[in-house]
Amino acid sequence: MDQSSDDALSSDSKESNSQDYSKAEFSEDEDDLIARMYSLVGERWKLIAGRIPGRTAEEIEKYWTSRNLSSF
Repeated sequence: MDQSSDDALSSDSKESNSQDYSKAEFSEDEDDLIARMYSLVGERWKLIAGRIPGRTAEEIEKYWTSRNLSSF
């Protein structure tokens, strides 16, 4: 593969990753924990992510924001 092919794959991968965050599936338990932690510590996403194995602060923030946009 040449360099231009590598660049195209890298670009596609980045787009795919950003879409994954907005479509990430969270369990009911994770959702409950995020809601409880948010009410206690606010937008301290790294702290919340530390309580949920396998989740990043960015992933949780995007999930929470998209979940709660409809309530505004």
